[in-house]
Amino acid sequence: MSGQITSNVFRGSGVIAATAGGLNWVSTVVTGSTLTAEAGNGYWINTTSNTCTITLPSSASAGDQIVFIDYARTWGTYKIIIDSNGLNYQGDPDTYPVEYDTDGETLSIVYVDATKGWIPLNDDDVTDAPAAPQTQKGIIAFGSGGPTNVSNLVTSAGVVGSDVTGVGTGREDLGAATYDLDKAIFVFGHDGSNYVSLSNLVNNSGVVATDTTGVGTARSGLSSAEYGVDKAIFAYGTTGSAVNMSNLVSSSGVVASDVTGVGTARMYLGASRYGLDKAIFGYGLAGSAVSITNLVTNVGVVGTDVSGVGTARRNISATGFGSTGQAIFAFAYTGSVFTSLSNIVSNTGVVAADVAGTSGAKTNRSATNYGGDKAIFAFGYQESGDTYVNVRNLVTNVGVIGADLSGAGTARQTAPGAGYSLTA
Repeated sequence: MSGQITSNVFRGSGVIAATAGGLNWVSTVVTGSTLTAEAGNGYWINTTSNTCTITLPSSASAGDQIVFIDYARTWGTYKIIIDSNGLNYQGDPDTYPVEYDTDGETLSIVYVDATKGWIPLNDDDVTDAPAAPQTQKGIIAFGSGGPTNVSNLVTSAGVVGSDVTGVGTGREDLGAATYDLDKAIFVFGHDGSNYVSLSNLVNNSGVVATDTTGVGTARSGLSSAEYGVDKAIFAYGTTGSAVNMSNLVSSSGVVASDVTGVGTARMYLGASRYGLDKAIFGYGLAGSAVSITNLVTNVGVVGTDVSGVGTARRNISATGFGSTGQAIFAFAYTGSVFTSLSNIVSNTGVVAADVAGTSGAKTNRSATNYGGDKAIFAFGYQESGDTYVNVRNLVTNVGVIGADLSGAGTARQTAPGAGYSLTA
């Protein structure tokens, strides 16, 4: 490091590290679209004309410090992006995008250890970074009509692909969720004769793996969602009668044993991630249709019943949408009629009132997010004609459900969906 050190502190190793007062301030203002930063330096970053991606050192020691300053107060127009180059940032891996976009911001970071990595000493908007990346594609698989084990991939533009020859035991009324940011898992279900606890992992290319012998009570009619950014939870369902147990899925796709249930035992409910790292289970059948919801924390703890908002209904579907982590429940059966009603969930887990549907009433639909901030409902059972369908309805990034669009693949119901892949 060049430059005069005027103030120092001792690292644990006894090596002297520069403090903020003695940083080597690089005299050249950075105007390019990239910068490879070095520990012990301070940089003025001018983003008047472009975004700047800053790559941090690939190795660091406790006490290493770097400072970045918004030279022209333009980070609100062209942001800086931090690439932590294999090291953690605020305890999260470098797969997370870290962005700062506040005019006049100063960012001072210090390296702590391998667990937490780089941590900001100060900045004006820490809560906006890092943010978990959003999945770009979806997969819908299994379902009734056999039961079957075919799958259909959903592109980052919301187009449902044709049938892919199935892998694993055909089954229906199972659950699916994203895990490890860019992969998916299908678990449990009914194979036409028995409840099963099998699982099938899906890699980030959308390839479904063969059966894995399951852990936990075999059941169907459950629901599932991502939580804690890279994990998943499967909960509720039926073993012949409604249950309220849950099973957590690790970031490596391992299904854990049963957790004693919380909340009203029920089946044929919906679930989705919300707030980017939490989950919500809602509605379902508990003797009759209900509008109960249960929130799940970012460590997978299921909360007690919350009195529902909106029409009580069952056989409902749910998925996440939006860049800040909203969710939507839609399409269901009230116990007497099919409906296309929907309810939006805020990124704090608050369920809004019913919104009247504009498409045909359907139930037992597939649902997944796609394209980072949008969602899709597909397939299902249609009241008109009492038949399986393969139509799709796209959901905008503000939660508006579009009209019926021609579908692809075998018409069926109870085929769950989940997001996969961080690549569009």
